[in-house]
Amino acid sequence: MAQFPCQFNYVEDAFHVEKLSITDLTKKVATPFYLYSYSEIKQNYQRLSQALNKVNAQVFYAVKANSNQAILKVLASLGSGADVVSEGELKRALQAGIPANKIVFSGVGKTASEISFALKSGILQFNVESEAELEHISELCVSLKLTAKIAIRINPDIEANTHAKISTGKAENKFGIEHTRTLDIYQYAANLPGIQVQGIDVHIGSQINDLEPFEASFKRISELVCQLRDKGHEIEIIDIGGGLGVSYDAETDEPFDINEYASLVEQHLTSLGCNIIVEPGRSLLASAGALITQVSYIKNTKDKQFLILDAGMNDFARPSLYDAYHQILPVSLNKKENAIYDIVGPVCETGDTFAKSRSIPSVQQGDYLVIKDTGAYGSTMSSNYNTRPFIQEIMVKDSQFSTIRELQTLEELISKDKLPDWL
Repeated sequence: MAQFPCQFNYVEDAFHVEKLSITDLTKKVATPFYLYSYSEIKQNYQRLSQALNKVNAQVFYAVKANSNQAILKVLASLGSGADVVSEGELKRALQAGIPANKIVFSGVGKTASEISFALKSGILQFNVESEAELEHISELCVSLKLTAKIAIRINPDIEANTHAKISTGKAENKFGIEHTRTLDIYQYAANLPGIQVQGIDVHIGSQINDLEPFEASFKRISELVCQLRDKGHEIEIIDIGGGLGVSYDAETDEPFDINEYASLVEQHLTSLGCNIIVEPGRSLLASAGALITQVSYIKNTKDKQFLILDAGMNDFARPSLYDAYHQILPVSLNKKENAIYDIVGPVCETGDTFAKSRSIPSVQQGDYLVIKDTGAYGSTMSSNYNTRPFIQEIMVKDSQFSTIRELQTLEELISKDKLPDWL
């Protein structure tokens, strides 16, 4: 197995991405901005692909993690397929060069226009989440005189041991069809016009670092595939979803063992002779991105020392939404002792907080910070709250960099508002 070095590191006390000094970059690009490493994306993909090659599994990148065209183009060039959850993501994937026959369409609320566009595009598969959706797809297929290749997303009622807001495989979650109804729903699907049953799908959640839930899920799906085949259903594809965890905190998080994961796939699924789809998002992109921000003010109170940054929760929502931990480091080490800070943004919400009582090397007003591992669910979850523009995004390869999304101007943002004639 090839060794892959991290592309975000200190070089003589100055933080670098690949061969580029972030200090030098901040002289040319205004903060805050997202920064991505081309080489880290490539390495993450190759690491996963190498582990899965032996189990006949294909990588279909979960576009929701980061949908920038430059990132999709990198993954397309490496041979990745795509898992999409909207017409917009489907169009992005196609435009980036991912062929339709390597795209699956997931999500609980697919609209008529989305289903029709996907059908006409010739995607590999719809991952169907409900009986009502199945009937809707059938009706559209009849009207368009087309056939939809489908898998049913099964909810296995398995605890993924992850954050409640990103758990998707429990009975109380909105995703998928109860595993106890599998045989009935597949028989119903097989009798609907315009529907071609070809696979089965499962996805139990995101940011899972424990292999036991995956093994329980694989066992359940293996049993269901055998039962379905006994009933005459041809199951050719097993989509095992994503959820592969990453290590946000090196001191507390155990690194996810992708080789152990591949061994579980081999043990429980390979003998079924199906094509296997894996849908990673976070594990490919998280470590490939960072948010670069500047300390606007240092505010001292009786009990707290606040670092007030120019980046806010609208730029990066994960800490506010999930109490997510992200390592925060100064761009330039000053050799001083650590200090304890509450690290916050400028947005008018108490929840606009990146870290509480965090010990980091002491910094001064005007210093730059790196918020690490923000390549997944960073820019794609950002907003214009407080009328704050979407920030610039940069990709680095070796010592060169390129803007892959321009800074939105306030004029562009405000111009989206339209006044009625009577005002």
